[in-house]
Amino acid sequence: MAGRPREFDRQTALVQARDLFWRHGYEGTSMSDLVAALGIASARIYKAFGSKEQLFREAIGHYEQQEGGFAERALRHPDILVAIREMLEQAVRLYARPEAPLGCMVVSATGGLSDDHSLLSEWLAQQRTCRTRGIVERVQRAADAEQLLAGTDTECLGNYYATLLHGLSVQARDGVSREALFSVVSCSLLLLQSALRVPG
Repeated sequence: MAGRPREFDRQTALVQARDLFWRHGYEGTSMSDLVAALGIASARIYKAFGSKEQLFREAIGHYEQQEGGFAERALRHPDILVAIREMLEQAVRLYARPEAPLGCMVVSATGGLSDDHSLLSEWLAQQRTCRTRGIVERVQRAADAEQLLAGTDTECLGNYYATLLHGLSVQARDGVSREALFSVVSCSLLLLQSALRVPG
């Protein structure tokens, strides 16, 4: 008597695919890799997700709603220093997790994309640009709330922390330790502290 086909859990398959893309990037992950990791035939993958690219885009969306949503959550804090510190420290905790995909999935997955996938590359760039804009806007709101000294260049300050956030991903991928990355975060916060308005 033939065994029953393996039950398909779409959410589990999405997480497995996400981690594979996170580790190896889009072009570094083949359909055979996905078949092996998910344990189902390619036909079932196509039926569930449409195509490899659609699966990748959905995996990115899942990452941004789950693990990768830490930045948006941190930036909701009303105190700008707490918000930026929490964003950067959460980044280190996520990007340098032991025995897990390293770095930011959106940053890491971009590496090595050929001209054949220019639209996908542009889409990923838009995700990063959106994150940068969110940080700049959060710094501007702090200035509007008079948390920062008059004349603070909010565009430059926001871009600085966005650049640092993306740089932490690269450093984590290169094996820089959590301790070293936390030290970088602490050092970077001195700049924000110098721009804070002292009450009174």
